[in-house]
Amino acid sequence: MARKRIKVSNRMLLTWFILSGLIFLIAPQNLTSRFQFAFANIFRWPLGIGRNISLSARTQQQLADVVSRREYDKLQNHLANVTEELLEKHKKLDRVSGLRNRMSEFEGVEFMLAEIITASIDDAHGELIINRGRDDGLAEGQFVLGDNSVIGTISDASPRTARVRLFTDPASKTEVKIRELKTMIQGLGRDSSKVQLLSIKHKVEVGDDVYARKKPGFLDAPMKIGTITRCKTDEGNPLLWDITVKPACDVEKLNDVAVIIMNPAPRSGGVDPKN
Repeated sequence: MARKRIKVSNRMLLTWFILSGLIFLIAPQNLTSRFQFAFANIFRWPLGIGRNISLSARTQQQLADVVSRREYDKLQNHLANVTEELLEKHKKLDRVSGLRNRMSEFEGVEFMLAEIITASIDDAHGELIINRGRDDGLAEGQFVLGDNSVIGTISDASPRTARVRLFTDPASKTEVKIRELKTMIQGLGRDSSKVQLLSIKHKVEVGDDVYARKKPGFLDAPMKIGTITRCKTDEGNPLLWDITVKPACDVEKLNDVAVIIMNPAPRSGGVDPKN
């Protein structure tokens, strides 16, 4: 005998769901809590699988974005090196810009920055060796600056290095200007030089600035070279001044210098620096 099927209408199902919801709503809390725990225990395994899959996916994504400690240190070192290199280039650029701003009357001039390799400064010598030479456009007679003041001239140049004779060297004689007076100074060794054959009829005094005079092809405008630190009547000749000139900067503390190259020639394979 065939079994009779019981048909339940959609309206009846909706009514049962509503009644069930009302029952749970008004049921005691301890009863509903037990039901929730029972539901969690029954479906704990499938729910746990889904949670583990989600956590694993997030962990793999985070690991993909992380590098090894060695690679991290390598990148940090590279960043530090690049940062320091940029700082050094900015310092050099600032020095060159400062020179150009202070000497705007100079046209067709290149300031070649050079590092000091060795320095020989004593009573018998006043000399520097720098890491620029003929290949960089350096030539004998060019003026050399330190802290925006003249410290000497190029006395000899090889392809990659050059020798700077300081104006304090006993073998150095430099044409200078004090106020409106044109005269000459000669090195005394160490850190001073002496004004030569200046009559006492000329008014000069301690504290006056001394300037290297213009020299066609090498220096287009006077530049400070030092300051008078001693001025008295010469004991050997009362008609002349005994004047000592100190450099405008402390040469022994310099790490680099700038060489004035007037009307630099275009370099092979390069671009004319005047353009």
